Amino acid sequence: MLDHTTKEVHERKALVINPTKTCQPIGAMYAALGIHNCLPHSHGSQGCCSFHRMHLTRHFRDPIVASTSSFTEGASVFGGGANLKTSIKNVFSIYNPDVIAVSTTCLSETIGDDLPTTIKDSEVPKGKYVIHANTPSYVGSHVTGFSNMVKAMVSYFSEGKGDGSNKKVNIIPGYTEPGDMRELKRIAKLLDIPTILFPDTSGVVDSPMTGKYRMYPKGGTKVGELIDTGNSMATVALGRFASEAAANELEKKCKVGPHALNLPIGIKATDEFIMELVKITGKDVPYELEEERGQLVDIMTDTHHHYHGKKVAIFGDPDHVIAMTEFTLSLGMKPIYVVTGTPGGAFEKQVKPMLESANVEGIVKSSGDLFELHQWIKNEPVDLLIGNTYGKYIARAEDIPLVRFGFPNMDRTVHSYFPIVGYKGAMRLIEMIGNALLDRVDRDALDEDFELVL
Repeated sequence: MLDHTTKEVHERKALVINPTKTCQPIGAMYAALGIHNCLPHSHGSQGCCSFHRMHLTRHFRDPIVASTSSFTEGASVFGGGANLKTSIKNVFSIYNPDVIAVSTTCLSETIGDDLPTTIKDSEVPKGKYVIHANTPSYVGSHVTGFSNMVKAMVSYFSEGKGDGSNKKVNIIPGYTEPGDMRELKRIAKLLDIPTILFPDTSGVVDSPMTGKYRMYPKGGTKVGELIDTGNSMATVALGRFASEAAANELEKKCKVGPHALNLPIGIKATDEFIMELVKITGKDVPYELEEERGQLVDIMTDTHHHYHGKKVAIFGDPDHVIAMTEFTLSLGMKPIYVVTGTPGGAFEKQVKPMLESANVEGIVKSSGDLFELHQWIKNEPVDLLIGNTYGKYIARAEDIPLVRFGFPNMDRTVHSYFPIVGYKGAMRLIEMIGNALLDRVDRDALDEDFELVL
């Protein structure tokens, strides 16, 4: 809880209530979907796989397919190696993917299954691949799982000497929406920079309705592209929590230089992303991007009175929250509560200096939860809440507008088709923030008019 007189936080250490995160395999499954013709595989019980698929399906409103090792009591005692071997054989025989991406669950991790040996001893058809990532749910979060699976893509596929012979730049987009990935590719195309974006869920979880079901949609990063990442000029990792580990692994394996940046959410972070690409390639910034930036600045100027000075609470995935905190500060807002459920001291070390430089007094916490955030808001209210679907309970209880932002967003639709990255994404976020605050003002005014009539 927050003590108003001292601004001290009295920590609850015994348990977590309503964590602002979910388990690693969900993130690993989402990353795996970003490989072309890949079937994610959950090495654990059917219930785990169903939960992961449900979470992603409800967020994207698109059918998420995955297979499972279907642990029973026997596997729990003797290990799941035999189940995995049978699964790999059956999946290739029945569903014929190019890649099976295996992620582990709590049970298989606790047992201590030796996945590399099991995969090596399995029947894998020629030209097909099986990769794996260790993703115990009791460590990290879904962002950690995403990071581990992307790192596995590098470990299993990347080849080359990092000499830039393919004249491309690798972009690791972080745990972002397919609409964001499309926007990143559009920005790179405007800069005339060939890229390999991996993973790439655009065209997979936002595929069109054609009247014919495709188990493997046309999108995703192809295996040949993943192999070729080792020949690129550099790797731009967007969001350190989700992307930096894979970029560092690519440097270690293939000598491709890593460039870790914040997610390009807001004007400052987008500037840094574009200028980093310019620095790597020597390309010029085209007028189209200059025009978009100018439009964003115009919008920020025209609408500043809607949000300037407003207190805001932000929670969610660390990379998203870091970037959103920076953006709200640039808008003149005051993020007084900044929370992520993903553990790691790097989050607080990055956010606290932002608040200090803006002379904003606030609480910053990793491994936080929504119960604690709710207590802080009760003690010192905010004007706006920014976070995922689960923030709606706080918003309803305290009558605060909520801007849905990040993962999961299960009670709204179409969000995954539209970007929040880049200058275009920043314009959309300003619209969402400004309108949420204006709706509150309009509602309060309507209530006052109603009272006068009475």
